Amino acid sequence: MAYLKSEELQAFKALARMLYFSNDTIKHFLENATAGQITAVGDMIKFELSVRDARKIERLMRKAKFPQIKTFEGYDYSQISFPEGYSKDDLESLEFVNAAQDFVFYGQTGRGKTHLAIAVGIRCVQSGKIVRFFTAADLVMALERAKRENTLEALLKDIAKSDLIIIDELGYVPLSQESARLLFQVMSECYEKRSLVITTNIEFSKWGVVFGDDKLASAIIDRIMHHGRLVEFGGASKRMENALMLGKSRE
Repeated sequence: MAYLKSEELQAFKALARMLYFSNDTIKHFLENATAGQITAVGDMIKFELSVRDARKIERLMRKAKFPQIKTFEGYDYSQISFPEGYSKDDLESLEFVNAAQDFVFYGQTGRGKTHLAIAVGIRCVQSGKIVRFFTAADLVMALERAKRENTLEALLKDIAKSDLIIIDELGYVPLSQESARLLFQVMSECYEKRSLVITTNIEFSKWGVVFGDDKLASAIIDRIMHHGRLVEFGGASKRMENALMLGKSRE
């Protein structure tokens, strides 16, 4: 066996196992390879793993279907109210996703709710988690189409593979009774299994109007908030601020 430090041998074995080489194959290679060959093969395995990780993230990004790329970098939290005892660091850690907990991002249009939801989703993807992004309107249309085409069960199973589901702009479009029931089915099946992030400009007391049924809305809120948190977005519209800044830069 080539002379290598014990920690170097253990590191190589760990790398090889990540490509699912058997212990017998690893042992045979180490007994017959030179130190240089072991180093070269180790470097090759590291490169192959990095390529696989990059391709996996690319697949997950395509699957998520984010409307644009947004990150936490430079995000302004100054007008955001987190629940007591919770902070932006807790949110960015993604621990809530590991715990299958939920968030409702509430505030008027242009306050940065969608930006923050996408940033959460992209960090999840970068950590290897499965994310799906929908506007509420697009999700409802997909569910209604699947029901008409008798593929609803398949769609629900596909959505259920996610670690995080983001439903953007809830309440921007009124829901029919059938649409509300389908959306309720998606949300209720997430309960204690996967995380939801919902962005909305509608306060909880008016969700009954959105869903056309106070009892249905109450059941949804109960499930979301049992292990969930409400984050309130205040301040001036970020879109308006950006537009004003752009206008000044052109003067």
